[in-house]
Amino acid sequence: MDMEEDKLIQGKNKSSSYQPSLLKLNRLQWWIMVAMNISFLIVGQTAVVLLGWFYFAQGGKSKWMSTLVQTAAFPILIVPYFFVSSSDKDACSSNRPSVLLVSFIYIAIGAMVAANNMLYSIGLLYLSASTYSLLCASQLAFNAIFSFFLNKQKFTILIFNSVVILTLSASLLGINEDSDLPSGISSSKYSIGVITTLAASALYSLILSITQLTFDTILKNENFSSVFKMQIYISIIATFVSIIGLFASGEWNTLHNEINTFASGKASYVMTLVWTAISWQVCAVGVVGLIYLVSSLFSNVISTVSLAVTPLASMVLFHDTANGVKIIAMLMAFWGFVSYVYQNYLDDLQLRRSRLQGNDLRNDELI
Repeated sequence: MDMEEDKLIQGKNKSSSYQPSLLKLNRLQWWIMVAMNISFLIVGQTAVVLLGWFYFAQGGKSKWMSTLVQTAAFPILIVPYFFVSSSDKDACSSNRPSVLLVSFIYIAIGAMVAANNMLYSIGLLYLSASTYSLLCASQLAFNAIFSFFLNKQKFTILIFNSVVILTLSASLLGINEDSDLPSGISSSKYSIGVITTLAASALYSLILSITQLTFDTILKNENFSSVFKMQIYISIIATFVSIIGLFASGEWNTLHNEINTFASGKASYVMTLVWTAISWQVCAVGVVGLIYLVSSLFSNVISTVSLAVTPLASMVLFHDTANGVKIIAMLMAFWGFVSYVYQNYLDDLQLRRSRLQGNDLRNDELI
């Protein structure tokens, strides 16, 4: 964490004419913001997976509706955006990027988010919540690769081990269809669910790396309000694309019947969609916030932690089966996660030693 914090601050310091609000935070304030965003991510992501699976389990069939609710609640971010903006007054606006460039970035990422949400919706439709969550853990492996090429993150033997283990974990679940088929789902649909979930994990990791690249190279002079601004604009684009898909696919014609046949009732149908939409925005703020404060790879690590919590919650709440292959896959996913965390620990230890050596050298010069 210290290494990531220092790296971020060093990157921000490249602009000598502007001191972003992040640099004004003391260490305690920085930790509080990081902890707050971690909470948003873990709570939000656990809720969206469970509620998303509940929607399909209770009779929901619209993939585009499931995609739409993942971004449709963006208006709830407007109030905190203005609150944060009022406390984050920009001292200088001369180095701001062009509106055209920023608009292009938001449109591109927004379209990618809409596609990613659809892939996730298909995965939730055809897989159990626990299997879906364990497959999503592969996003850490994808993110390590994208971060290496786009964000100049180093690729050590422990990171490589994490990538291999998480890949093997996903492969185990992919061949486990005979003992893990949800009721009414054929083997072919299970395979589609596995493929689309892995594709969504890869695309999600690419989005995170592009988001970090945007903060590092385009929005580097912005303050924390840019986190909310980015999430709002991206959600507007993704919501627009999802609405077009809902009507173009004809699924909007089935929504009236869907709400009437929802197993737990009309009120439950509405509340499921409402809370799913709210939870997605809470999760998204945590994701983008951690990218801004630390890095895309760290954000994905915390996301993987929440995905480790979700299968356990799913087994308790929805009585998902816990066969031997799934348990082994869960342990392998945990092993891959620990490998990455241990690499971060070694990096942090090396940084602390470098600091001590630097302080000793400065003390010797003073003497």
